Amino acid sequence: MAKKRTPAKKTSSRAKKAPASRSIWRKLLSLLFKLSLVAFVLGGIGMIYLDAQIREQFEGKRWALPAKVFARPLELYPGAPFSITDLKLELKGLGYQQTTHASKPGQAAFSKSTAHIYTRGFDFPDGRESAQRLILDFSGNTLSRIKSAQGQTLHLARLEPVLIGGIYPQNNEDRDLIRLEDAPVGLKDALIAIEDRSYYEHFGISLKGIARAMWINLQAGRFVQGGSTLTQQLIKNFYLTSERTLARKLMEIPMAVLLDFHYSKEEILEAYLNEVYLGQEGSRAIHGFGLAAQYYFALPIQELQLHQVALLAGLVKGPSYYDPRRNPERAKKRRDLVLSVLRDEGTISESLYQDTIKMPLGVVKQKSLLKGAYPAYLDIVKRQLRESYRDEDLRTEGLRVFTSLNPIVQAKAEAALTKTISSLEKRYGKRLSELEGSMVVTDPQTGEVLSIIGGRSTRYQGFNRALDAVRPIGSLVKPAVYLSALERGYTLVSPIEDEPFSVDMPNGQVWQPQNFDKQPHGVVPLHRALAQSYNLSTARLGMDVGLDNVIKTLRQLGVEREIDPYPSLLLGAQGLPVAEVASVYQTIAANGFQMPLRSIRQVTDSSGVELSRYPFQVRQTVSGESVHLLQYAMQEVARSGTARSIYSSLPSDLNVGGKTGTSNDQRDSWFAGFTGNRLAVVWLGRDDNEPLPFTGSGGALKVWTEFMKNERPEPFITPVPEGVEYLWVDQETGYLSDERCQGAVQIPFLKGTKPQYRVDCGVEPVQNRGAEPLDWFRRWFRQE
Repeated sequence: MAKKRTPAKKTSSRAKKAPASRSIWRKLLSLLFKLSLVAFVLGGIGMIYLDAQIREQFEGKRWALPAKVFARPLELYPGAPFSITDLKLELKGLGYQQTTHASKPGQAAFSKSTAHIYTRGFDFPDGRESAQRLILDFSGNTLSRIKSAQGQTLHLARLEPVLIGGIYPQNNEDRDLIRLEDAPVGLKDALIAIEDRSYYEHFGISLKGIARAMWINLQAGRFVQGGSTLTQQLIKNFYLTSERTLARKLMEIPMAVLLDFHYSKEEILEAYLNEVYLGQEGSRAIHGFGLAAQYYFALPIQELQLHQVALLAGLVKGPSYYDPRRNPERAKKRRDLVLSVLRDEGTISESLYQDTIKMPLGVVKQKSLLKGAYPAYLDIVKRQLRESYRDEDLRTEGLRVFTSLNPIVQAKAEAALTKTISSLEKRYGKRLSELEGSMVVTDPQTGEVLSIIGGRSTRYQGFNRALDAVRPIGSLVKPAVYLSALERGYTLVSPIEDEPFSVDMPNGQVWQPQNFDKQPHGVVPLHRALAQSYNLSTARLGMDVGLDNVIKTLRQLGVEREIDPYPSLLLGAQGLPVAEVASVYQTIAANGFQMPLRSIRQVTDSSGVELSRYPFQVRQTVSGESVHLLQYAMQEVARSGTARSIYSSLPSDLNVGGKTGTSNDQRDSWFAGFTGNRLAVVWLGRDDNEPLPFTGSGGALKVWTEFMKNERPEPFITPVPEGVEYLWVDQETGYLSDERCQGAVQIPFLKGTKPQYRVDCGVEPVQNRGAEPLDWFRRWFRQE
């Protein structure tokens, strides 16, 4: 019995083990099913989430668009005051191609006095200026006639404004958005040929490409190839990061499929053209083919040729590795590879391929681009914009900012500053090794800022001396002293004592001014004291008028910062930056009307809708009659005073008003002067405040004169105010005189303030008739 029971026990044991094994498997299968179900549910939720994220971002605001800042558009009309050389300068900044026949937008052809240009057109806030072919005839320094290509006479046309910079997002990404139809012929073909040949066949990912990449990665033992389609590249750049990890790669695949599912190939391709990274300029990242066309070729993307689009398509693989400026040979090989692929696919012919690979890269030098060439001007634009706009809006909303910057004036100002500094360095050697300079040019009729230079390195984006360097202004303050006196009963012939004197200060010190030549000049008429910039007579006059009144006048002229009421104020101890000095002289040049300096004309949103306008603002703060007398004396500064060297370079019929300035110990060299349509203030000095070997007339005045010589401005002309009369007076005594008397000059007086006495020079007295004033007086009042 026992022998029969043993097998029975074995059978029973197997019987018990079999159900247990089946139970474990059932549990495992059940668990696996549940986990799969959970994974499926979570995956589904994840896909729904990804789907929402993809659509939200793709259909919403895709990019933070920087504000774009434009210069003024060059207006073309018969009589416009610019030469064919000036036009070439403007077109160079716009990236026009100089050819023998202007047959496409962005091209220009020149003869000696005629320019044939094919404009690009532009969407101005007041309407679109269409692209058109123009024939411009010049007569000397004037545009004499405009005709259309059909020979029709035109009265007005505008060139597109130069893009001078932007206000970039925090990530420093910059891009110029383009539409797919804006892309030049060949760009789409070149991009797809070199990056994703099956773009129009796959569904966002290429299984063949992924398999090939996996095989290569396995062979290499590391992650060396991604096998990404254009869609995957867009997903990586637009939604993910550039990290080369398996997790990012796995995330990329479903997102690419979802993107391809929701949107057309053309929509995805257009987004790719605007998103892709194509280079780096300092901290600014170059994104998209629109900006890359400007960055590498200084051309709108529509004007690129085959060899240029092939280079850009080739750069996608590695903008740094194939950088055509740093690695031109490597870039050319890459470009030619793109062209060979196009040839092999039959997109271009063999002959076109052979012709194209012979072409140079055609990349412009980075410093030849005007974008970013005006850091000092952009600085003042940003400061004015931030008074009205949030920083985030400026960096992300794609605003268009239209300014008054005149690139032609800016180029001439920069040339004058650098040429003069170079000349001074040759003359004075190492003492000027660290000489700096800054300059502001405005239109005195409108207050618009035409040019700003923040330092001798005109493209340096650092300390802006024109706005932030507060330097003692020296004798530039004297017109305010004399204007204060003229408003309080003094005349231009009032005798002023130019003799030593002293002022006891509250702290026990004694202030003793002295002349630059260390010599007193006795009693001098007021106008001569200003023209010769005598310190003793100026200080005495200022003390008689009162420091408070001088400060009040400075306020009326436009100074807003705190002013210390010390006697040294009268000789220019007060510090001001160049831009604020320009505001003061602007009021003088504008006959007592204060006009805040303006750099911005208009701001629009990205679609051209006007957001704000910066209109011409003016208010009279100083008597026009008194300013007229001051203008007379300031013209005498240029005719026979400390700035008389002006007329060794400028024509004698150019009326100019101005003032030289030199601070204590010759640490600062200044000149501020104006003509009919240009006001310029120049400063030269050193950042370490070391003395200079020249005065205002030996340094800053030379820059100013060199600029005006090339700018060819209009003469300063102003009508005589009703409250002013011109009388003949004797130069020495200031008494009334006959115009036939030796030494008689014609001088303006406020009515009711004429001299009480008359000199007798032995001629029959005649009434002051004012019909034959000196030549420059005639021109000043247009009495010719």
